Amino acid sequence: MATAASLPEFQATALDTIPGIASTVRGTFRTHKTKKLQWRQMQLRKLYWALEDYQPQLLAALKQDLHKSSFEALLTELDWVKKDCLFMLDHLEKFAKDEKLGAPHVPVTFSLMKFRIRKEPVGAVLIIGPYNFPVQLLLAPLVGAIGAGCTVVLKPSELTPATAAVIKEMLEKRLDTTALAVVNGGIPQTNALMNEKWDKIFFTGSAAVGTIIAKKAAETLTPVVLELGGKNPAFISKHANLALAARRLMWGKTMNAGQVCLSHNYVLVDKDVVPTFIEFLKQAYREMFPNGAKASPDLGRIVNQRHFHRLKKMLDDTKGKIVLGGSMDESENFIEPTVVLVDSVDDSMMQEESFGPIFSIYPVNSLDEALNVANRVHRTPLALFSFGSKAENQRVLNEMTSGGATLNDSFFHGSLNTVPFGGVGDSGWGAYRGKASFDCFTHFRTVSQTPWWAEKLIDVRYMPFDMAKLRRLNMLTGQKPNFDRNGRVIKGVGYWTTLVLGLGGKGAKGAFLRWMVVLLAYYLYTHRLGR
Repeated sequence: MATAASLPEFQATALDTIPGIASTVRGTFRTHKTKKLQWRQMQLRKLYWALEDYQPQLLAALKQDLHKSSFEALLTELDWVKKDCLFMLDHLEKFAKDEKLGAPHVPVTFSLMKFRIRKEPVGAVLIIGPYNFPVQLLLAPLVGAIGAGCTVVLKPSELTPATAAVIKEMLEKRLDTTALAVVNGGIPQTNALMNEKWDKIFFTGSAAVGTIIAKKAAETLTPVVLELGGKNPAFISKHANLALAARRLMWGKTMNAGQVCLSHNYVLVDKDVVPTFIEFLKQAYREMFPNGAKASPDLGRIVNQRHFHRLKKMLDDTKGKIVLGGSMDESENFIEPTVVLVDSVDDSMMQEESFGPIFSIYPVNSLDEALNVANRVHRTPLALFSFGSKAENQRVLNEMTSGGATLNDSFFHGSLNTVPFGGVGDSGWGAYRGKASFDCFTHFRTVSQTPWWAEKLIDVRYMPFDMAKLRRLNMLTGQKPNFDRNGRVIKGVGYWTTLVLGLGGKGAKGAFLRWMVVLLAYYLYTHRLGR
C-alpha cells in the first residue's frame, strides 16, 4: 500500500504554460486522429489499466485528502470509473455509428435523400472537477469525452491536492499527452484556462462558481455543462416505513461525510411521527457507529478547515434543537453526523446547503405544507426523496421539479453509472453517465445526400415559382389535422379503422371479432339508409 510519503508532490501548473497546453490539444483535434474509433478504444483501455495499476496511490491520496476509507474509495471512485470505461468500450461502436433517418422523421417522398445523423466530437473540451469525489467526478466525464473523440484538458480540484497530483502523474504516463492534459492549481490556473477558447466546458461544483464559469463561457459562445448542488429535500409521511427511512437517510448523510451534492439538506416530516422518526435515526446511528462516529474507520472528514468552519457556523447560528450528534474536532476536521429539529424556514439549517453530515428536520401538518415549504426553499433542487404511500410519492414527483428523484431511499437514482445524471434550473444544465456521457461531448450532425437524378422531383423550389407544383408537393408531403378549431379530435374513418384493426389481438379469434364488427357496422349503416 502506498503511503503519503510515496505520493507525488502537488505542483501548480505554471501560468505561462497554459496557453501552450490549450493550443496543443486544439491542434491535436485538428489532426482528426481522435475521431478514429481505434484511438478512442485504446485510450479507454489504457485508462482502465492506469486506474488498476495506480490503485494503491489513489487510495492513499484519497485517505490523505478526505480520510476516505478504501471501501468507499473503491465503491464510489475507482471501481466506478473502471466500470465507465468498460461500459463505453462495450457500446462505443454502436454509439458512434451513423443513424439512418426514416419515418416518421423523413417523409417517404424524401427517403431518397438518405437523411442520417452523423456523430461527431464537439472538439477540444475543458473538464473542471470538484473535491468531494475527486476521481469519479473528474474522470467519468473524461470517459465520455474520450468516447466521443474529443481532446481534453482536465482541471482537478486544488482542495484535494494529493489526489490531483496522482491523477496528473497517472494520465501523463499512460495516456496520449498530445490530446489529454492535466492542469493543476487554484483560481489563477482556472482563470487562465477560462481565457482560452474551448468547444465545451464541463464543470462540477458550487452554483456560485458555476455562475462565474457560465458568464465567462458566454463571452465566447462556449456551451457549458454545469453539475451543481442544491438544498435537496426529503419528504416523510405518516405512511412511510420510518425505520427504513431513517436508516437510508442516515446512510445518505454519512457517505463521504455528507459531502455529496445529492444528499438531503432537510427532511419534511409529518408532525405526528417526528418523535418516532428521531428515535429511529438514533437507532440507525448506533448500528452504523457502535463505538461512536469519530472512532469509525469508515467515516470521512470535511475536506478542509474553511468548510469545517462553514458547517460549524450553520450549527452555531441555528435556533433549532440538536436531537442527534453535534460533536466536532477541528484538529481532524471531524463533524459528527448531526440532526437539528427546526421550526422556521428561515433557519440557517434550512437556508444554506450543508454539503456535510448535518441536516435538519422540519415538522409539517400536511403534504400540502411540505410541498409549499420545499418549493419556497429551492424550486429546482438537484435531487429529492419521498417516503410515503404510492399516491403521496407520485404527488411529490408531480408537484416539485428536481434534477433526479428517489422514492423510498436516499439518492439511489444517482448510484448507477449507466443512467443519465444532471440538474435542472438552478441545480445545473446538461447530463452525463452511460450513453449520456457520449452524447454530452457529441455533435449530432444531420446529413442528407441528394441523388443527381432526383432533379425533377425537387424542381418545385426553383424560380419562377409554380403554385400548381406546390399543391402537388403538399399532397405528397402534407398532413391534415385530426382535430377541429375547438381542439376536439375528429373521429373519422382513419380513427375507426385503426380501432377495429386493433380489436381482439392476433390470431383467429381476433380476426373473427374484427369481421363481426365490420359486418355489424355495415348492417347498421345500410339499415339507417333504408336499403
